Amino acid sequence: MGSLSNKIFLFVVLGSFLRVSLGATSNDSFWLLKIQSEFIDSMGVFSNWSPRTNICTWNGLQCSKDQTRVVGINLSNSGLSGSISPDLSRLVSLQKLDLSMNSLTGLIPPELGELQDLRELLLFSNYLSGNIPEELRHLKKLQVLRTGDNQLSGEVIGSIGELTELRVLGLAYCQFNGSIPSQIGNLKHLESLDLQKNSLGGTIPQEISGCLELKNFAASNNLLEGEVPSSFGKLQSLEILNLANNSLSGSMPTELAGLSNLKYLNFLGNRLSGEIPSGLIRLPELQNLDLSRNNLSGNITLFDFEGNNNLEALVLSGNSFTGGFPEKLCSRNTNLHHVFLSGNHLSGNFPLELLNCSSLEVLDISDNNFENELPSGIDGLKNLTDLLLNNNSFLGSLPPEIGNLSNLVSLYLFDNMITGEIPTEIGKLQKLRVLYLYDNQMSGNIPAELMNCSSLSEIDFFGNHFTGAIPATIGKLKNLVFLQLRQNDLSGPVPLSLGYCRKLQTLSLGDNKLSGSLSKTFGYLSELSLLSLYNNSFEGPLPESLFLLKNLTIINVSHNKFSGSISPFSGSNSISLLDLTNNSFSGLIPSELAMSKNLTRIRLAHNLLNGTIPSQFGQLGDLNFLDLSSNNFTGELPPDLSNCKKISHFLVSNNQLSGMIPPWLGTMKELGELDLSSNNFNGTLPRELGNCSRLLKLSVNQNRLSGGIPEEIGNLTSLNVLKLQRNNLSGAIPRTVGECKKLFELRLSENSFTGSIPPELGTLTELQVILDLSTNILVGEIPVSLANLVKLERLNLSFNQLHGQVPESLGRLTSLHVLNISNNHLQGEIPSTFSRFPPSSFMANDNLCGPPLITCSESKRQQKTRLSNTAAAGIVVAIVFTATVICLYLLYLMLRIWCKWKQASISNADNNGGGIIEGTPRKEEKWVYGDRPIRSDEYWDLNKMTLLQCSHSKKDVSMASCIFHHSMSRENSMRSLV
Repeated sequence: MGSLSNKIFLFVVLGSFLRVSLGATSNDSFWLLKIQSEFIDSMGVFSNWSPRTNICTWNGLQCSKDQTRVVGINLSNSGLSGSISPDLSRLVSLQKLDLSMNSLTGLIPPELGELQDLRELLLFSNYLSGNIPEELRHLKKLQVLRTGDNQLSGEVIGSIGELTELRVLGLAYCQFNGSIPSQIGNLKHLESLDLQKNSLGGTIPQEISGCLELKNFAASNNLLEGEVPSSFGKLQSLEILNLANNSLSGSMPTELAGLSNLKYLNFLGNRLSGEIPSGLIRLPELQNLDLSRNNLSGNITLFDFEGNNNLEALVLSGNSFTGGFPEKLCSRNTNLHHVFLSGNHLSGNFPLELLNCSSLEVLDISDNNFENELPSGIDGLKNLTDLLLNNNSFLGSLPPEIGNLSNLVSLYLFDNMITGEIPTEIGKLQKLRVLYLYDNQMSGNIPAELMNCSSLSEIDFFGNHFTGAIPATIGKLKNLVFLQLRQNDLSGPVPLSLGYCRKLQTLSLGDNKLSGSLSKTFGYLSELSLLSLYNNSFEGPLPESLFLLKNLTIINVSHNKFSGSISPFSGSNSISLLDLTNNSFSGLIPSELAMSKNLTRIRLAHNLLNGTIPSQFGQLGDLNFLDLSSNNFTGELPPDLSNCKKISHFLVSNNQLSGMIPPWLGTMKELGELDLSSNNFNGTLPRELGNCSRLLKLSVNQNRLSGGIPEEIGNLTSLNVLKLQRNNLSGAIPRTVGECKKLFELRLSENSFTGSIPPELGTLTELQVILDLSTNILVGEIPVSLANLVKLERLNLSFNQLHGQVPESLGRLTSLHVLNISNNHLQGEIPSTFSRFPPSSFMANDNLCGPPLITCSESKRQQKTRLSNTAAAGIVVAIVFTATVICLYLLYLMLRIWCKWKQASISNADNNGGGIIEGTPRKEEKWVYGDRPIRSDEYWDLNKMTLLQCSHSKKDVSMASCIFHHSMSRENSMRSLV
């Protein structure tokens, strides 16, 4: 019976235990399935989560040793999305929760603070937002908290200092602000503190020195300021200190030299000044030292690296260090791989001690003052992959031994004074990908051996003196992406094989002496985005195959001899810049160009293009530069261009455009240069142009404009150049022109402006190039205010109707090189400082005098002489006129007396014949002319002094016909005197 009772007791106990354990796992199973429903499972991680299976076999779960409770959840990188369920707090035995590297959103549930046994909480690399819940301070057993790489914001909670068991705190790559809480100093067991890439400001708290076990402190890329705490010297366990890209200032604390375990120190991109503590260089475990981009100084030649054989990377670029190269940097047992000393004030020859650094892989001493020749022993750096010597003063030629650097990947030698040819040995560098030799004085041919460097992807020889042809075998460089040969003296055609460099994206051959036509193999360069061939002698039509280059973005083939259509360039819809200036292209502009919606610059000037400006250009919303000048375009400006609101340069001069200048130009608020000159525009200058407040240059000269200058011209307060000459403009020059205070060139000549010169022009004190008001109908005096234009170099007021004197104050214009006030009505003395100008500057005025013309005293004498001569001539004329009048008057009197006498004689004769009293004596009167008596029936022609026969008979005693003859004779007599 006892044995049976024992068995029963054991059965009861076992049953009770199974009920308890199964109840626990069953409870966790319930909550886990509920939690699962909050997630979206894209990778099937929950495929075996089923009530019918043992919970301890579910993916991502870890059970306790007795299989009774779930103690760990690891669903990292499982493709989950959705939010974190607060029901996770129901798993009361949970010790580790890892939901990192998913796509979870929403907040961190405050309920997680109830997981009293939680030791690791890993939520990093999701899209979580909001703050860190205050409730997490209850996780007293928490050792690892990593919530970085999320969208968390707010301040780092000070209560985080209550998590005294914390070893790892990772809050990097979020949006935290505020300052680093001083309570972090309470975390005595903290080994890693990562606060990188936030917006934390303020100073680094001194209390951080309480984290005596801290090995890794990273707070780079924040807004921290103030000095580096000297208390860092107490962190004897520190191995990594990264405070890069903040605003820390002051000097580096000498206490850092006591961190004997320090392996990585990075203060890149701060404002530190002063010298590097000497002991810091000798830290025995130091592997990486980056102090670049600060204001540090001192002579680094004196730095003592002896004894530090662990140093792998020394980065001191972008400071103000002086001296030569650090001594004893390279020892026989060195592990040095990277040396960056660029952007300092180092000088001297190439550091020969570097040749001992056989382990060196990257050497950057660019942007310093090193000089003289490169050593032939440079091939001692057999492991070198990157050599950056640019922006120094190295001389001499490139040593042939450089071809022995078989591991070399990139060679930067630009901006030095290297001469000579490229050594043929360079062709041995099979790993070479980047070769930058630009801005030197190298010469000779580009060696064909260079084409053996099959890994080359970038070549830049800009700004040298290379001659000869581009190697015909350039097509062997199958990996070439970037080819820059501009500003050399290369000649000949572009090789056909270039088309086989199918990865080429940038081709820049401008400023050479290349010639010939482009081959159809250009169409093989399907990746080409930049094509620059400007300032060569290329000719002929463009190959149609260029239409296949769908990725072209920048095209500049200006200043060549290309001809034919430009349509092959219209195949790409990605063009942003098109410059075909100064060629012989002809035909129409293809409307397909407008398909490139990113076009910002179109320059087609100085060609033979014709037709109208395509209205489709109005679709180019980003267009800011349009230059169509010096072609044969006709028609009016298309109204659709009014949609191009970003245009800053609008140039269509020297064409055959017509119509009125459209008012919509006034809606282009970005317009800085408007040139419509030398066309056939008519009508008036639209007042809407006054709305273009950014306009710097306005040229509408040599058109057929009429009317006046609108008053709104004064709104153009940024205007530098105003050209309105050679039009039919009229009216007064508006005084508002004086508001354009920044004008340095003003041309209004060859119009019909009237009125006086506005005194306000004297306020344009920036006028320098010219003030030209010539060939108008201006009147009045020259304004005294023009004397304020002390910068003016050319002044032309000729061919007007100005009068008065030349203001003496104009003599202050000492900058004048050209002056012309001729053909006016000016008088008086010329200012003495104007004597340096030729007489032609003053000719055809009324009475100007003084050098370079005759003196004013001589001018007065000549005036008196002219007056005397004029008076004498007047007296003679008066005497002759008076005598003539008297003679005519006497002649008139004689004629009247004679007529009366004749009438009396006839009357007496009639009376005698009709009953005159007998006995009255009749005596015949005689008028004597010379020896011959004048008969009563004769008259004189005063012009001929001959007698005129009177036609009447004795019976007809009427005198009408005789008087008529007399009157005609008098008129002839007067005409002969005039």
